[in-house]
Amino acid sequence: MADTKREIERKFEFAQSGGGPGGGAPHDEPGGTAGGGHRLPDLTGTAGIAEVSERGTVQLDAVYYDTPGHRLAADGVTLRRRTGGEDAGWHLKLPVAPGVRDEIRAPLGDTVPQELAALLRSRVRDEPLEPRVRLLSSREVVHLLDAGGALLAELSTDTVLAESGPDSADWTEVEVELADGTDPALLDAVEDTFRTAGLRVSDAPSKLARALAETGAAPAAPAAPGPADGSAGAHVLAYLRTQYEALVTLDPAVRRDLPDAVHQMRVATRRLRSAFKSYRDVLDREVTDPLGEQLRRLAAELGAVRDQEVLADRLRERLDEVPAALRLGPVRDRLLIWDTGRRQETRLQALAALDADWYTGLLDAVEALLADPPLRKAAARAADSVLPKAVLHDDERLAGRVRAALALEPGHERDLALHGARKAAKRARYAAEAARPALGKPAKRLAKAAKSVQSLLGDHQDSVVAREALFGLAVQAQGAGEATFTWGLLHAREEAFADRLERGLPHVWAKAADPRLRAALK
Repeated sequence: MADTKREIERKFEFAQSGGGPGGGAPHDEPGGTAGGGHRLPDLTGTAGIAEVSERGTVQLDAVYYDTPGHRLAADGVTLRRRTGGEDAGWHLKLPVAPGVRDEIRAPLGDTVPQELAALLRSRVRDEPLEPRVRLLSSREVVHLLDAGGALLAELSTDTVLAESGPDSADWTEVEVELADGTDPALLDAVEDTFRTAGLRVSDAPSKLARALAETGAAPAAPAAPGPADGSAGAHVLAYLRTQYEALVTLDPAVRRDLPDAVHQMRVATRRLRSAFKSYRDVLDREVTDPLGEQLRRLAAELGAVRDQEVLADRLRERLDEVPAALRLGPVRDRLLIWDTGRRQETRLQALAALDADWYTGLLDAVEALLADPPLRKAAARAADSVLPKAVLHDDERLAGRVRAALALEPGHERDLALHGARKAAKRARYAAEAARPALGKPAKRLAKAAKSVQSLLGDHQDSVVAREALFGLAVQAQGAGEATFTWGLLHAREEAFADRLERGLPHVWAKAADPRLRAALK
């Protein structure tokens, strides 16, 4: 079973070292010496460091895996099989922020563990993972302790030999990795002390990146596809590329069940699909429409998980608002059982979708579109002459949906129409947000207006779905011989809540439909 550790670290090297195998001398004084005879400064007294404790030297042998096209390295991801030290095994490192990575570990074995391979699927797809680089390191370890003897950070001096095919390189680097709970400000304090001693922060984000660069094995940077900067095509492609990269990056987060990952991945999916629809004058629909259908399918699979999360949280909050005297029967237990079963079911369905061939085919197809975009004539024109038309078209579409919904009497048909208006509001918002880098504040204001409508209609739709769930829970309770009063009470409260939203819609829409917002884009 894999386990995860948040890794917050900073790598240093001597500014004048220029690499080389170094001497690897032991730390015989508090400051110690780094490979090549360079002396490390004494960190005692720096940012609460009260003691520097020598932990000895270990020999590490790590083989790094990647695809033939270096897909992992291109995304700053590393996968290695390492022996030696206390954490021998398979290590997958996923970037979180500069200097911050999640290290996911699995037991040592001869092949890539299944749980790690799954986390790489959105990047690797059908390409093989092969040994690419071997790093042999002699690591001198020092623990940085506080006044109570608790570990603040681990300081390692690594003398590294990198081998990639017939090529090799060697260097010495110093790494400071924080212990769990240590204030990241310690790294800044250490850096200040190191800088005065002739060390600087390493240019390479990882040992693997440096090994690839110094052995000549680093992949060439891909040429930026698409039309010239400032064109509508370049603008739309940049937006699409951001959403595609979000899909690829969020896939392992969804598999790991990280907070908000499903929601963010579904948003990226919807933004991609929405952009295909909104900017059909820029990209050929014969290519984008089939992709849009696959994106719709993916959003639906992810949506089932997210919708259940939102619905269950809503029902729990509503139940908490009911006075204890009105909570009749085992309502909390029934809600928990209902939620647990549905969450497990929807999560398994979502993971099955991410493991399906159609999903990786979708990622391949979007990647191919970005590499060789099916541009139309309008793509070559200036962004500020093309994008406003698309944004205003979606805003007009929203206006039509809202007017049609408000013309209906309250009830099921109006609920459906309001849900359709919500979707139109979301599309109008996404179109304006996508255009904002080119169109500036007018697009920002229109996006904000569409979001206000989307939020109200989203709350309304959540109430519609909650009422359906409450009715089902009442039926289950009745079948089990339990009191149904509380479920009926919650249902009535949701009806009243939805009614207030419907009565408030004309006011919200009047502000969002201010003609000045549209005029600013023309």
